[in-house]
Amino acid sequence: MNLKASRPIALELLDVPLGGEALSIIVGPCVLESLDLALTVAERMKALATSLGMPYVFKASFDKANRTSISSFRGPGLEQGLEWLDEVRGRVGVPVLTDVHETWQIEPVAQVVDVLQIPAFLCRQTDLLVAAGRSGRVVNIKKGQFLAPDDMEYAVRKVTDSGGSRVVLTERGTTFGYHDLVVDFRGLQIMASWGWPVVFDATHSVQQPGGASGASGGRREFVATLARAAVAAGAHGLFFEVHPSPDEALCDGPNMLSLGQVERVLHQCKLLREALAAAPTTQEE
Repeated sequence: MNLKASRPIALELLDVPLGGEALSIIVGPCVLESLDLALTVAERMKALATSLGMPYVFKASFDKANRTSISSFRGPGLEQGLEWLDEVRGRVGVPVLTDVHETWQIEPVAQVVDVLQIPAFLCRQTDLLVAAGRSGRVVNIKKGQFLAPDDMEYAVRKVTDSGGSRVVLTERGTTFGYHDLVVDFRGLQIMASWGWPVVFDATHSVQQPGGASGASGGRREFVATLARAAVAAGAHGLFFEVHPSPDEALCDGPNMLSLGQVERVLHQCKLLREALAAAPTTQEE
């Protein structure tokens, strides 16, 4: 396998380049809890991203279909969720991303959002990938916790062979025993070698799946460390789930950051990215 990565294709979303020279960020709450919460996060993050010179995409789920317990909060559902996402997109003026779990969801969702996200657990679902590829939208495929990075090439082909021409790949950790994940940063380089933007999901990578008595736990104290490591390893973008009060969030609270915490992390990552860009290259590179 040739691991020499070409410059990733820059995908334009509402004039926001994803995967270009600047470090892109995909940030928002895990799940839509209310329109006010979504607007608060989107407005705060857009202002921060603008000040840092980072292209910004808002993310939130209208339905979290893979919660640990049947009693867990899943979100407002398709109709209400799409109304809120459309409101965020229009009022804040940012591209939006959301998950799709079933093929029938893709047509209505693609009419509202800029990026269709394939959840990690579903990254091998052929019909879902094919339908997403046919939608004309950018498709963000999250690498399954159970897959080697090399195997994601087949997921990409399911999208591109179906007519999709804009793909993003997101690393979110690999299953490591029970209730834990580990990140192999070699995977960023492997996936980047195919020419598509590669994003690192720093908050899901510290998740402890099903490790909190019917819910997922998390170790948010490691988010900043992993985010900095991903930038050093060449990630084209970073993915964070944030909430004004993570401990009160209705989904994924233990691994989410507060708005203040993500601001500090992004400042660090910007400085690191700039330092790497300024470093001299060698003939071997």
